[in-house]
Amino acid sequence: MSEMKGQICVVTGSNSGIGKETALSLAKMGAHVVMVVRNQERGERARLEIVKQTGNNSIDLMICDLSSMESIRHFAQKFKGKYDRLDVLVNNAGAMFNKREVTLEGFERTLAVNYLGPFLLTHELLGLLKSSAPSKIINVSSGLAKNGKVDLDDLQSEKNYRGTKAYSQVRAPVYAKTKLMVMMFTYELSRRLKGTGVTANVLMPGFVATNLGKNSGSLSSFLMFKMVRPMQVSAKKGAETSVYLASSGEVKDVTGKCFTKKKEVLTCPESYDEELQKHLWKKTEIMLCLASE
Repeated sequence: MSEMKGQICVVTGSNSGIGKETALSLAKMGAHVVMVVRNQERGERARLEIVKQTGNNSIDLMICDLSSMESIRHFAQKFKGKYDRLDVLVNNAGAMFNKREVTLEGFERTLAVNYLGPFLLTHELLGLLKSSAPSKIINVSSGLAKNGKVDLDDLQSEKNYRGTKAYSQVRAPVYAKTKLMVMMFTYELSRRLKGTGVTANVLMPGFVATNLGKNSGSLSSFLMFKMVRPMQVSAKKGAETSVYLASSGEVKDVTGKCFTKKKEVLTCPESYDEELQKHLWKKTEIMLCLASE
């Protein structure tokens, strides 16, 4: 892996799990890491741990609620006022909710955190990424995306909601759907960025021991996650592909691909449907009130 000294890297959801391990590894390489988290206290605790373990004091903490589009816009404005470049954006934050919840802005919460949030954050920081090229966008998806189904007429999952059913693979769970959307977003984004020097890739970290299920809100879900822990890989192991894509010269010109265990892999057939990708992009722009390019 190449050294990252002097590079500015944004990692969302970096106070725990894969995000924290990604931030830690990049900090060890000398990167200036901007940890984007929702909770100030937990984020500061993680930041201090990373500084202590790496000896790298160039670790910044910024607050953003990825379920709130207003918070994302505010964060992006603040970030661009503080930094004049961005080399790596890792859209890592993710969540799964057992009950259907709607944010104050009217978005189903799983969709907001896992898909709309990364879409909008990337949009808001894209100008900076382009002016900093060569630069990288890295989106974290999931192997469960293969169980997802994108219904353009029901992106808000009003017809059916199955949160933790993602792990028993029943029907088309919301979590899996949002992670499929992340793949499709990445592939479409990579085409739109052709010739800019900005690459966009997606990854599947594997079955990782994280805090993903803590938002499920049910005892049965908590017990299920506890039971499968022995089968899961560590967050450190799960972060290896994120770190590889952020730092390795081997993939500096690679774009529009998916990786697992630091190897390029194919994803489910639906993820490659270019017409569906374009329609999803357009629908997303409308939902977020973004001017179409």
